[in-house]
Amino acid sequence: MANLRISLAAVVVQAVLYRSCDALWCNCTTAQCEKTGSRCETDGACMASTSFIGGEVQHIRICITHDKLVPPGQPFYCRSAEGLLTIHCCYTDYCNSIDLQVPSVTPQSGLGGGYGPGGTWGLVELIAVIAGPLFLLCLLLLVGVFLYQYHRRAYSHRQRLDVEDPSCDHLYPAKDRTLQDLIFDLSTSGSGSAGLPLFVQRTVARTIVLQEIIGKGRFGEVWRGRWRGGDVAVKIFSSREERSWFREAEIYQTTMLRHENILGFIAADNKDNGTWTQLWLVSDYHEHGSLFDYLNRYSVTAEGMIRLALSAASGLAHLHMEILGTQGKPGIAHRDLKSKNILVKKNCTCAIADLGLAVRHDSATDTIDIAPSQRVGTKRYMAPEVLDETINMRHFDSFKCADIYALGLVYWEIARRCNIGGIHEEYQLPYYDLVPSDPSIEEMRRLVCEQRVRPNIPNWWQSYEALRVMGKIMRECWYANGAARLTALRIKKTLSQLSIQEDIKV
Repeated sequence: MANLRISLAAVVVQAVLYRSCDALWCNCTTAQCEKTGSRCETDGACMASTSFIGGEVQHIRICITHDKLVPPGQPFYCRSAEGLLTIHCCYTDYCNSIDLQVPSVTPQSGLGGGYGPGGTWGLVELIAVIAGPLFLLCLLLLVGVFLYQYHRRAYSHRQRLDVEDPSCDHLYPAKDRTLQDLIFDLSTSGSGSAGLPLFVQRTVARTIVLQEIIGKGRFGEVWRGRWRGGDVAVKIFSSREERSWFREAEIYQTTMLRHENILGFIAADNKDNGTWTQLWLVSDYHEHGSLFDYLNRYSVTAEGMIRLALSAASGLAHLHMEILGTQGKPGIAHRDLKSKNILVKKNCTCAIADLGLAVRHDSATDTIDIAPSQRVGTKRYMAPEVLDETINMRHFDSFKCADIYALGLVYWEIARRCNIGGIHEEYQLPYYDLVPSDPSIEEMRRLVCEQRVRPNIPNWWQSYEALRVMGKIMRECWYANGAARLTALRIKKTLSQLSIQEDIKV
């Protein structure tokens, strides 16, 4: 008997569950149902509703199709509205014949009936209802703005890698490591990199304390800074020179560029203090300053002259040289070589600096990495083919030849200050006696290209081997035909032989 009851119950449940799949007959009170005897057929549900609108009670009975029974389990069409509408949905034939209770319309105690005649709200309550949400909205907006500013500052703080945050200690160079330690590791790592990892660069740059300004130029300023007890040079570009800053940092970080006669690059960083952006390029500091400053202050011996000239040639030869291999180096032409862009190190050798106008050569495609303009650099040091715009821009060697012409002028500046036998001349720039202090391109073109004038080489230099060799190198650097000029490597070999003859330790 129990099994029979269970079977009957299962049949009833299945009938209810699958009823929606069969035709369902319902009572219907709409005008459309009068033709069918006030009934309708559906595949969904029967609905009965009682409403109280405009002081009248209305009873409605209709069919609801299956596609309108959404969402499943609690369809919108079967929901009542408190105080206005009572709805009942069912799923058996003519199940909507029931009469539903009329919705209660009596206002509950404590609820206002609105503002105006017959209402329970006064003017104060109405103002409170309107102003309250507006006040809350303004408050939420203020809180949102505050939280946004807070998180923005916190993000910026994290981005700056603030060294006072102990949780970031693993990102910084160890506190007992000096700048020399970092550079030594970099030079001996064998990775071929020319720059520190970016997060180390940023850490170093943002913990430097600026001490004094040591120079100014078209790009901005150069400062002496301190980092962990050591001096560094900080070149600060103005924000409008961002392209120059980026280009120079990019060139300095060329693979395999690091060389004792090229300025040692340490870090690059853009520092935003909220008002303006400072673009920093950090490098080794050399207390003697530029070769221009050094020659203005001191005369040099024959040994000192050869040391300066040989180290400058070594740096330029490395810059020009292409190194093949997986960790190779492209050939690089400086394009603005002059005594102000060469620094003098503590051991009185040169380090070539200011690579912002340099170009790199891709030997695989025989192209240059940027589209160079024909006339860049310092007008006084421009080669003849640059001045008259006959330089072959598609041939990388043309740029190297222009560098050699400028190197010859730098050698002339050095040789004039050589003190041999108590004789030396005052420092002067090339062509000092032939053009103004800031010559135009046209003035230089007329002098160098049309008149074919070169700086004067005194006859008395022939009496001293070191000066004689320097004079010969200069002439071979100044040929009008760039292809006939010496290469940086050839100059380096010639001066190396001269240093051996003069018994000079370089």
